[in-house]
Amino acid sequence: MRALTLVADRQLVIEDLPPPPPPATGEVQIRVKAVALNHIDVWGYRGMAFAKRKMPLIVGAEASGEIVSTGEGVTRFKPGQKVVMYGALTCGECKACREGRDNLCENVAGIMGFHVDGFARELMNLSERLVIPVPENVSLRDAACAPIAFSTVQHMLFDNAKLQPGETILVHAGGSGIGTVAIMMAKAIGCTVITTVGSDAKIEGVKALGADHVINYRTDRFEGVTRKITKKKGVDVVFEHVGADTFNGSLLCLKRGGRLVTCGSTSGPTTTLNLMQLFQQQYRIIGSFGASMRNIAESLDKMAAGMKPVIDTEVPIEDVATALARMESRQVFGKIIVTL
Repeated sequence: MRALTLVADRQLVIEDLPPPPPPATGEVQIRVKAVALNHIDVWGYRGMAFAKRKMPLIVGAEASGEIVSTGEGVTRFKPGQKVVMYGALTCGECKACREGRDNLCENVAGIMGFHVDGFARELMNLSERLVIPVPENVSLRDAACAPIAFSTVQHMLFDNAKLQPGETILVHAGGSGIGTVAIMMAKAIGCTVITTVGSDAKIEGVKALGADHVINYRTDRFEGVTRKITKKKGVDVVFEHVGADTFNGSLLCLKRGGRLVTCGSTSGPTTTLNLMQLFQQQYRIIGSFGASMRNIAESLDKMAAGMKPVIDTEVPIEDVATALARMESRQVFGKIIVTL
C-alpha cells in the first residue's frame, strides 16, 4: 500500500509499505479515501512537534474512508460503510474518556500524523471505539473535514464559548478552514458575524457564507473597525486562533463580560496581558483544543442537514507538497483535500 511519509523535516515521500494484517478483536480495517489538511500538518511538516517523535512518520491528522473488514466482536460497522476516524489515540478508560471528553484524555498516546503514524495511507487498522459513522448523504470528501475542522469549531462555539442566538461574534481569519466553518455555524443560529480576512480577494467569499461585516486586517485595524460596528459596545464572543498578532486586539473588541475562545497560535504562542483590563472588564478567556467524538458526530449531522465545508483545492497524494506550500502561503480559502 502507499503511504505519505515524513522522512525528515520538510521531506515527504510516498512509500510502498506492506498492508496491515487482518483487524484484531475490536478493530476495523479502513481504506482511507480523503485526507484534509490543517495547520497542524504544516507544523509537523516543519518539525514543530510538541513531543518526541520518530521518523519515518506517516502524516495526516484528519481523514475519511470506508470499512474494508471487521475484527471479532465488532458490532457497529460493516464492510463498505463510510466512516471518519478520531485523530488521537485516547485510552478510553480514564475519567475524561468515560465522560465523553475525549480531548482531555489523561493517557493519550499521541495525535495521529504528528506523534504517531497518521491517516495518509491506503489501509489502516483502528479500534472500533475511535471510529464514527458517516451519514449516507455526506460525501467522503466533505466528511474528511469533520474530525478536526468542523468539530473543533463545534466544541469552541457551543461547548466552550456557549454562543447564543442573536449574539455578535468576531471570527478571525474568516477564509481559513475553521474560519469558514465558524461563520456558517454562527449564522445558522442567527448571530451577527464580523470577520477578518488577509486580502480583498476573500471578502466576497466570506460574505457568501453569511458574514455581515468584513475587515481586511492588512489595511484596517480590526479593533477600531469592530468597536465602530458595535457602536463601542463590543462583541459577545471572539473566535481566536491566530495568536500573538491578534490576541490583545481581540480583547479590546469584547464587550464587558465577553468571552474569547482560542484554539491556535499560528502567529506566535506568547503574549502579555493587562490583568487590570481582564478583571475590570470581567472577560472570560477559554482555551479549546480538539474536540470530542460527540462533536464529530454533531458536525456530521450538520453536514447531513446541508452545511457543507468550503473546499479550496482537491489534489492527489502525489501533489501534497504543492498543497502544503499553498497552506503556508495563507492564500487558502476553506479546506485542502488530498485524495488517495
